[in-house]
Amino acid sequence: MPHRNRHKHGRSASTRPVSKVTPSWVQYTQEEVEQLVIELAKRGFSQSMIGVILRDQYGIPSVKPILGKSISEVLQEHELAPQIPEDLMNLIRRAVRIRKHLEEHPKDLSAERGLNLVESKIHRLVKYYKRVGKLPQDFVYTPEAFSMLA
Repeated sequence: MPHRNRHKHGRSASTRPVSKVTPSWVQYTQEEVEQLVIELAKRGFSQSMIGVILRDQYGIPSVKPILGKSISEVLQEHELAPQIPEDLMNLIRRAVRIRKHLEEHPKDLSAERGLNLVESKIHRLVKYYKRVGKLPQDFVYTPEAFSMLA
């Protein structure tokens, strides 16, 4: 049961590596790691999946200590970054799924509340990404525009 006034709702999350220094067991050079990130992005993997693949298959716990920049920065340099940030896109997909569910089950009030919460997160993120320049100032989230996702 989740705690009442907390935002995590009982979900666990992985923890970041303790050290910000490249571990001694990582045998990849900066160029090799950057090429791996680019290759995985070209194969269609999202930024979070690239990080998971590098961790699980290549033994690279974090890209930032090795390269001095994040996966998203590497993708932006090579013009492979998505136009809409990944976390915002995931929230939009979730909202679309909830809307489809509500079309079939219009009296599901808890799903309606969930949709309100998700869409408020979307609006907050859009406002933030406009402020920091990751989204164009004329970007507007409308459920109809993204209804083809899911």
